[in-house]
Amino acid sequence: MNKRARMSGTVLSNKMNKTVIVEIQRKVRHSRYHKEITRKTKVYAHTDEPVEEGAVVTVEESKPISRLKRWVVVSEKKSGKSDKK
Repeated sequence: MNKRARMSGTVLSNKMNKTVIVEIQRKVRHSRYHKEITRKTKVYAHTDEPVEEGAVVTVEESKPISRLKRWVVVSEKKSGKSDKK
Protein backbone atom coordinates (compact mmCIF):
# COMPACT_ATOMS: atom_id res chain seq x y z
CA MET A 1 0.00 0.00 0.00
CA ASN A 2 1.09 3.56 -0.69
CA LYS A 3 2.52 5.40 2.35
CA ARG A 4 2.39 8.84 0.78
CA ALA A 5 0.11 11.39 2.42
CA ARG A 6 -2.98 12.47 0.49
CA MET A 7 -4.90 15.62 1.35
CA SER A 8 -7.56 17.73 -0.28
CA GLY A 9 -7.52 21.48 -0.60
CA THR A 10 -8.57 24.50 -2.62
CA VAL A 11 -6.54 25.96 -5.48
CA LEU A 12 -5.55 29.54 -4.62
CA SER A 13 -3.40 30.36 -7.65
CA ASN A 14 -2.71 28.81 -11.05
CA LYS A 15 -0.58 31.56 -12.58
CA MET A 16 2.59 29.47 -12.90
CA ASN A 17 3.39 26.89 -15.58
CA LYS A 18 2.48 23.36 -14.40
CA THR A 19 2.26 24.55 -10.79
CA VAL A 20 -0.68 25.44 -8.55
CA ILE A 21 -0.80 26.74 -4.99
CA VAL A 22 -3.19 24.66 -2.86
CA GLU A 23 -4.50 25.69 0.56
CA ILE A 24 -5.09 22.76 2.91
CA GLN A 25 -7.31 23.33 5.95
CA ARG A 26 -7.39 21.11 9.01
CA LYS A 27 -9.16 21.37 12.35
CA VAL A 28 -7.11 21.11 15.54
CA ARG A 29 -8.33 21.16 19.11
CA HIS A 30 -6.63 23.75 21.32
CA SER A 31 -4.66 22.06 24.10
CA ARG A 32 -5.81 24.37 26.91
CA TYR A 33 -9.13 25.84 25.80
CA HIS A 34 -10.42 22.79 23.88
CA LYS A 35 -11.81 24.93 21.08
CA GLU A 36 -11.52 23.77 17.48
CA ILE A 37 -9.11 25.94 15.51
CA THR A 38 -8.74 25.94 11.73
CA ARG A 39 -5.12 25.70 10.60
CA LYS A 40 -4.21 26.52 6.99
CA THR A 41 -1.19 25.37 5.01
CA LYS A 42 -0.16 26.48 1.52
CA VAL A 43 1.61 23.92 -0.64
CA TYR A 44 3.00 24.12 -4.16
CA ALA A 45 1.76 21.21 -6.27
CA HIS A 46 2.76 19.98 -9.72
CA THR A 47 0.10 19.44 -12.37
CA ASP A 48 0.26 18.72 -16.09
CA GLU A 49 -3.37 19.66 -16.76
CA PRO A 50 -4.69 23.18 -16.16
CA VAL A 51 -6.73 23.56 -12.97
CA GLU A 52 -8.98 26.55 -12.28
CA GLU A 53 -8.73 28.73 -9.19
CA GLY A 54 -11.23 27.71 -6.52
CA ALA A 55 -11.22 24.06 -7.58
CA VAL A 56 -11.10 21.39 -4.88
CA VAL A 57 -8.25 18.99 -5.62
CA THR A 58 -6.53 15.99 -4.02
CA VAL A 59 -2.76 16.30 -3.67
CA GLU A 60 -0.26 13.56 -2.86
CA GLU A 61 3.24 13.74 -1.41
CA SER A 62 6.10 13.10 -3.83
CA LYS A 63 9.83 13.41 -4.07
CA PRO A 64 11.10 16.98 -4.42
CA ILE A 65 10.35 18.26 -7.92
CA SER A 66 11.87 21.73 -7.43
CA ARG A 67 12.90 24.01 -4.59
CA LEU A 68 9.31 24.46 -3.37
CA LYS A 69 7.27 21.67 -5.00
CA ARG A 70 6.83 18.45 -2.99
CA TRP A 71 3.21 17.63 -3.90
CA VAL A 72 1.43 16.40 -7.04
CA VAL A 73 -2.22 16.99 -8.00
CA VAL A 74 -3.83 13.55 -8.24
CA SER A 75 -7.45 14.40 -9.03
CA GLU A 76 -9.89 17.28 -9.22
CA LYS A 77 -13.02 16.86 -7.08
CA LYS A 78 -14.92 20.05 -7.91
CA SER A 79 -14.16 22.53 -10.66
CA GLY A 80 -13.50 26.15 -9.78
CA LYS A 81 -15.34 29.35 -10.47
CA SER A 82 -16.45 29.64 -14.07
CA ASP A 83 -17.12 33.40 -14.02
CA LYS A 84 -14.77 36.00 -12.55
CA LYS A 85 -15.80 39.47 -11.48
